[in-house]
Amino acid sequence: MLTVNEIFYSIQGESDQSGRPCVFVRLTGCDLRCVWCDTPYAFRDGRALEVADVIAEVGQYRCDLVEITGGEPLLQEDVYPLMDRLVADGATVLLETGGQLDVGRVPTSVIKVMDIKCPGSAESGRNVWGNLERLTNRDQVKFIIADRVDYEFARDVVRRHTLATRCGAVLFSPVHDALPPARLGEWVLGDHLPVRVQIQLHKYLWGAETRGV
Repeated sequence: MLTVNEIFYSIQGESDQSGRPCVFVRLTGCDLRCVWCDTPYAFRDGRALEVADVIAEVGQYRCDLVEITGGEPLLQEDVYPLMDRLVADGATVLLETGGQLDVGRVPTSVIKVMDIKCPGSAESGRNVWGNLERLTNRDQVKFIIADRVDYEFARDVVRRHTLATRCGAVLFSPVHDALPPARLGEWVLGDHLPVRVQIQLHKYLWGAETRGV
């Protein structure tokens, strides 16, 4: 059984799949409290669904890209059979995870989009650095950056752990309405970093406060 906050069809706003139609399965619950969190409603609200019910609801959208997000999806044990079923049905599956839990059980056929928390989140002490050893060249690492301190932290992690060669993409995302994207871009260019600057596209399409997108 899964506790599901929402299932919706929208445009993928982040990751290297940004801009593509995608079905999102947002699971309830998170053990982090990041300062800039934009989905606190997913901490508690949700409905109980069997894995088969989630699969049926996802199938109604006839879309082959599915993202499992939260909250923190890996807190729920049945997320693993859910991922297995989606992959078996032919979907490209993204798992968005905060990076504070071991990702070793995530199927290799699932694309992990894993956060590394910067100091501005107030949760950087929860990063599980051993997860970097479990990444494949299909996986992605995301840094959400609020200010110059966060940027320098992220830059140094990218260099120290040679992330550009360890995974498929390294994503630098400015905190919406806190750090101008152009400024982040200038920092990346100045340091010649092999990363992707991304914005949360869905917030520009529908507004930062709109749910279900």
